[in-house]
Amino acid sequence: MHRPRIARRAPRPWLLATLLVPATLAALRSPQDSRPATQAASAPSAARPFVQDFPGLAHTLELVPVPGDQKRGLAPFWISRTEIPWELYDAFVYPPEAGDPGVVDAISRPSKPYVPPDRGYGHAGYAAISVTHRNAQAFCRWLQAKTGRPYRLPSEDEWEHAARGGTTGAYAFGDDPRRLGEFAWFADNSGDAPHPIGKKAPNGYGLLDVHGNVAEWVNGRDGKPVLKGGAFGDPAARLRLDARSEYDPAWQETDPQVPKSKWWLSDAPFAGLRVVCDHPAPSRK
Repeated sequence: MHRPRIARRAPRPWLLATLLVPATLAALRSPQDSRPATQAASAPSAARPFVQDFPGLAHTLELVPVPGDQKRGLAPFWISRTEIPWELYDAFVYPPEAGDPGVVDAISRPSKPYVPPDRGYGHAGYAAISVTHRNAQAFCRWLQAKTGRPYRLPSEDEWEHAARGGTTGAYAFGDDPRRLGEFAWFADNSGDAPHPIGKKAPNGYGLLDVHGNVAEWVNGRDGKPVLKGGAFGDPAARLRLDARSEYDPAWQETDPQVPKSKWWLSDAPFAGLRVVCDHPAPSRK
């Protein structure tokens, strides 16, 4: 099975959704938020984008609604407009000091990476990379604990449905790969490196970088974690909506640890993530 091409390069310095049916609207009405005032946030209207803020952090996360798909048995959901950036991922990997009111206890976090996980490609404004599927899942649990909202990784069907943006075809814009340059950083235009997020055209739901830049972890139809969307080093065929890549040991070939890290992929600077929120109403605590 094809795996994303691993960039071999010299080390760098350190670094639209439709309206939901009335029954669904009723299910999404927000309960009274009993979180502390520093974390409380009113639930946005159903079927509209919402911005997730984080107490104590300057960074926010925008999520856009995706309508359900009865043929695939998919309920409506919200998904992050961009791939998860380092600015937010860093808060998960490097939490504030103990005792800070922004700290969420009892959350498993990644071991500190022994080399800069951004590989010197870029940090501020760039997508988080080199993360394992386990790492991505833990980040979702941290988001849920931090916000009181149900965050998780998308399923493979959900990812494809969202990435399609309401269109049909091999790509989010149709079947002509010659248009990929408008929407994606990939082998033909990336310079063999990831780029800052959100610099290409959005799909029909307003999602950015669903093709190329970094691939995104999802829960596969077969129960296995897979990467979707292709990455900066991939040819056009690997950016098709139906393309997928399962974990390959080569993604950790140069990891000197025994056993290999469960959190970081030493040779997969193409592995990132995007998250799903089942509904914007915060849960009671």
